[in-house]
Amino acid sequence: KKKGYEVLYMVDPIDEYAVQQLKEFEGKKLLAATKEGLQLEEDEDEKAAFEEATAKCEGLCKLMKEVLDEKVEKVVVSNRLADSPCCLVTGEYGWSANMERIMKAQALRDSTQSAYMTSKKTMEINPTNSIVNALREKADADQSDKTVRDLIWLLYDTSLLTSGFSLDEPATFSSRIHRLVKLGLSLDDDDDAEDDDDMEDLPPLDGDDDNEESAMEQVD
Repeated sequence: KKKGYEVLYMVDPIDEYAVQQLKEFEGKKLLAATKEGLQLEEDEDEKAAFEEATAKCEGLCKLMKEVLDEKVEKVVVSNRLADSPCCLVTGEYGWSANMERIMKAQALRDSTQSAYMTSKKTMEINPTNSIVNALREKADADQSDKTVRDLIWLLYDTSLLTSGFSLDEPATFSSRIHRLVKLGLSLDDDDDAEDDDDMEDLPPLDGDDDNEESAMEQVD
């Protein structure tokens, strides 16, 4: 939208079915901004800057693919993003994120159809975003840093939400948020580990009721 293109928001469930048949309108081809293969016009300066940014982020893309593994088909640098650090797009011929959500909500859906229509996700990162640049520098310094891997997973989870998908593991997402909150508050995870060790040192609860009853009998 920032580049001057007209964007049509299709938020009703019927739109997903209508667009499958309505390929163009008044001679203008309809393209899904949430699918891969979207080509935006660029001048020579923009192309040169994009190629330079792509070369810089090559190592980060490989690391993100390694961390996310089968969750995404590939991680690439994109020019479709203006403000967001990253997004998830689907294959050109598969279901969109909205269509996938609609089909998952069907009580009598055909699971065999879901298997081949649910396309692999491609993660696209914005090379001009400050978050991506800071993450790239941190990853270049130490790729085995646990914080870097946590941030990659957090970017993936937030991209799922902003791109219209649903979270696979909300509890894991919450634990990552909590870890980053602790990091922001300068809290050490060792405190929690010590608490867990203390809990493990406690005697088992089985038979506690019997012990209490026998103690009461002795008092009587």
